Amino acid sequence: MTRRVRVRFAPSPTGPLHIGGVRTALYNYLFAKKHNGDFVLRIEDTDSQRFVPGAEEYIIEAFTWLGIQFDEGTHLGGPYAPYRQSDRKEIYRKYVDILLEKGAAYIAFDTPEELEAKRKATDNFQYDASTRSEMRNSLTLSKEEVDSLINTGQQYVIRFKIEANQDIIVNDVIRGEVKYSSSVLDDKVLYKSADNLPTYHLANIVDDHLMEITHVIRGEEWLPSAPLHVLLYSAFGWEETMPQFAHLPLLLKPEGNGKLSKRDGDRLGFPVFPLEWKDPKTGEISSGYRESGYLPEAVINFLALLGWNPGNDREIMPMDELINLFSLEKCSRSGAKFDYEKGKWFNHQYIQLKSNEDIAKLYYPLLEEKGISVCPKYTEAVVGLVKERVNFVQELWDQSFFFFEAPVSYDEKVVKKRWKEESPAQMSELVGILQQIEDFSAHNQEEIVKAWIESKGYHLGNIMNAFRLAVVGESKGPHMFDITATIGKDETISRLNKAIRDIKL
Repeated sequence: MTRRVRVRFAPSPTGPLHIGGVRTALYNYLFAKKHNGDFVLRIEDTDSQRFVPGAEEYIIEAFTWLGIQFDEGTHLGGPYAPYRQSDRKEIYRKYVDILLEKGAAYIAFDTPEELEAKRKATDNFQYDASTRSEMRNSLTLSKEEVDSLINTGQQYVIRFKIEANQDIIVNDVIRGEVKYSSSVLDDKVLYKSADNLPTYHLANIVDDHLMEITHVIRGEEWLPSAPLHVLLYSAFGWEETMPQFAHLPLLLKPEGNGKLSKRDGDRLGFPVFPLEWKDPKTGEISSGYRESGYLPEAVINFLALLGWNPGNDREIMPMDELINLFSLEKCSRSGAKFDYEKGKWFNHQYIQLKSNEDIAKLYYPLLEEKGISVCPKYTEAVVGLVKERVNFVQELWDQSFFFFEAPVSYDEKVVKKRWKEESPAQMSELVGILQQIEDFSAHNQEEIVKAWIESKGYHLGNIMNAFRLAVVGESKGPHMFDITATIGKDETISRLNKAIRDIKL
């Protein structure tokens, strides 16, 4: 009988969610949906020292914005609740005791000072099969000494007992068979009496088993931990239900040398977090994709292709198509350079794909900030004329301000280059031509104005450049007659008359 596919994304609430974590979650989501499986959000907050207030809420809000939906989680509940590790303390203690009873783990009382002294005395010291006999633990102390230390409140940790000279095989969906020697592994701490919480390694294995996770899809930085996890599954006797592992390639700096970091984003001017984050301790604000004007669909599409290739030349793919095409076998083994310029390109493409109505709704708040109130249909018409010129919604103002405000000044460089001695007289003539036009559509205006220019023997470029300067205030904007048709006859003539009065050579 084949098991129902169940995957999980298990972040720690220690700060904002890195864009690499978002991609890991996305691949889990795509895999789960491709196989009609479940996608679980589990919060791994066993490291109480690093907990940051607000981080869990931030994670949930980020995925809500991105359109990545969980089937179970801390905010949704589900049949395997609770989904927050700090709420599962009692569960872990039971499994620690199982390992102790089996002799697969032991209690260690070494103080931080004792461990530090050992590290100084021994080069490359590692707490393992070769050194554990020299330390203070339940393998070197009598049962009475151990019980006495525990009863008097001595703090301790529980370590996993790894035997030397064993070959450990990790079967990875992306990387194939990876072999490790147990001799390079240390006896990892699984549990700490100081806070009665397990470490990541134990909690992660126990939770994945109890939540019936079938595939563990995570970043390649966890690959060195995989042999330990395989040994833990074996120690519990859970080999038959051990999930399949898939370790995803790293997201690399844009230059390709090393893992992408927040500093890279600060240095090159792009976000590395999905949403803006305000550090509760320092008050420092880090930019987010949402606040920087990225559309969630563009972020999803961009991230999906960083480390995975569907095997075709298509680049623009909505979520349902990504789900349909996704497979772990087509994920790369090598890191993916974070091409933030490509991210902008994706955003540009998705702005073009959205309706003018949808983009106008995103533009309204910016217009309101500037005290501009216009009807939706007008804004939609403006958006339709300029959206191909922008990568982000907030760039719309720079490309369209002249639709909402008449020029109060004129670009000096353009005046010097485009406004000739004869321009005032020619623009006055143009006013007379425009006043007679009843059908002020762009096409009709263009035919009549060009016929007038030709009949007078004027230079087309000179007339149109002066016309644009008068109406826009600069030498920018979409097709000139699209502008005048949109702002209307009266506004066009008003602007021409103002320019005739105000522009001085």
